[in-house]
Amino acid sequence: MKILGLIGGISWVSTIDYYRLINQGINEKLGDLNFAECIIHSFNYADIKRNNDAEDWNATLRMLTSAGQNLKNSGAKAIVLCANTMHMVADQLEKNLQLPVIHIARATANTIKSGGYKKVGLLGTKFTMERPFFREKLAQRGIEVIIPGSNERDFIHYTIFEELGRGILKPETKNFYLEVMHKLAGQGAEGIILGCTEIPLLISPQDTGIPLFDTAQIHSNAAVEFALG
Repeated sequence: MKILGLIGGISWVSTIDYYRLINQGINEKLGDLNFAECIIHSFNYADIKRNNDAEDWNATLRMLTSAGQNLKNSGAKAIVLCANTMHMVADQLEKNLQLPVIHIARATANTIKSGGYKKVGLLGTKFTMERPFFREKLAQRGIEVIIPGSNERDFIHYTIFEELGRGILKPETKNFYLEVMHKLAGQGAEGIILGCTEIPLLISPQDTGIPLFDTAQIHSNAAVEFALG
């Protein structure tokens, strides 16, 4: 089994899910008392948020590179960034570390493609929804991506940081997300990407008949495949 290096704390509430999902995935494959070999670096979320607000992605890349190098030195054979937005610098991080970074958007694109979907909606931070780093990976697989309107993007972005990332789950926020998802479905989306690892804390498949793509689960599955490959 290969050792995985998890970079989390972005936020801690979804990092818990990654640890659980990866360990469960390993155990489902191997049974008995077999679980993941992994090392976790958990950031102070405030430091990352400060960089985000300043659009200082070079500072974030330096932080991720330092953490990733420590994980590599400790035996990690691949890096798992436990947040969608951090994949904005994933390709450069992989070059810096000379170590595989299991890309969340590529894994998501593979899952959507295998299901035969051609057009999907994307929810996440404004960075994830508006910047090309996530959508381009889907476009490479022939998948069209649509996103909510500007005011809706603002609200989703705000609640990810001010509510979900703090473990605060409000019924009114859930209803807003569901309304946005159904609006995207009305625009032709065949499914919705939960493109922030905190959104599955709020929205589950039981809440809607629209197919959902949980990026935390998909990413964790890809990490399990790497560890056992």
